[in-house]
Parts: sequence; structure tokens; C-alpha cells
Amino acid sequence: MELVMTEQRKKMHPHKFILWIAISSITLMFAGLTSAYIIKRNQPNWLEFKLPVIFWYSTATIAISSVTIWLAVRAFRQGEMSKYRKMLVTTFVLGIVFVSLQVTGFIQLWKQGITLTRNVSISFLYPIVGLHAVHVIGGVIALLIMFLKAFSRRQKTYSAVPVEMMSTYWHFVDFIWIYLFIFLLMIR
Repeated sequence: MELVMTEQRKKMHPHKFILWIAISSITLMFAGLTSAYIIKRNQPNWLEFKLPVIFWYSTATIAISSVTIWLAVRAFRQGEMSKYRKMLVTTFVLGIVFVSLQVTGFIQLWKQGITLTRNVSISFLYPIVGLHAVHVIGGVIALLIMFLKAFSRRQKTYSAVPVEMMSTYWHFVDFIWIYLFIFLLMIR
């Protein structure tokens, strides 16, 4: 009986498996888009631009939110529900701050004349970062759902699977932003 329990613990939950397939697909999509960006960069009319400083702040914000979601999972596993809720709320707020800083940064770019129709280099920038924003907004919505469940009086059973999946996804969008940020700093 003990051997069966050990074997079951080694298996990945089906929802986690699906999440990893989705993460792999999204990673390939961003790799393809950034590769196309590099190839198109050799065009003679390529426009270089400088990222506004606010993107540094948004990067720090999402990096800190990765720490807070990690702390939330840790608290959940230890049964510290009050701390779990606090860290979940903090992560949610940081996610909203990240999106707000990103929007502000792109408004600054737009005011500098870095618009979609200006040049092919810019026509790559907005879709690449826009796709990331869609994934972050999806993560913020998932955090909101987790938040509502964490404060629900009806919730009697506590499964770590949704919490761990949310954490994995949030770390992933953090990693993708840091990758894109470094990419845009180095290859403009």
C-alpha cells in the first residue's frame, strides 16, 4: 500500500501537465516573435528607440511579485492561511501596479512618436509586449479568483494544486517579461 501511495505522489496532476504544455507553447510563440524581430532588424529603415525608465520600475514590480507569490505558496503549504491571504493580495496588487506601469510606459512611447504605423520595428514591439500583457492580465484575473476563494467561507477543502499552478504561471509571466525587457534593451 505504501508503494502505491509513493508512486501516486510522483505523478503530475493532469492540470499541472496541461499548464506546462501551455507554458511550452507560449514560450515557443515568444521565441518565434523575438526571432522574427531579430531578422527584421537588418532592414535599412529600422528605427531604434529608447525604453522609458518606467519599464525598469515595472520590471522590479513583477520581480517582487514573484517573491510574494512564492511566499504565498509557502504559507499555504504550512497552513498559515492569514499570511497566504496577505501574500496573495500583495501579489494581486503588484500585478495591477505592473500593468499600470506598462500602460504608462507605452503612453510615454506613443507621445514620443513611437506608434504602430511609424516603422516596422515598432509594429513588432506593440504586439510582442501586448501579448505579454494579455498573459499578465489573465494571471491577474486568476489571482483575483484565488483571492475570492481564499476569503470564501464556503471553501472547506484546501488543495495545493491551484495555488501551485497559479505560482508556476505567475513565475512564468515574470520570466517572460524579464526576457522581453532584456531583449528590448539589448536589441532595439
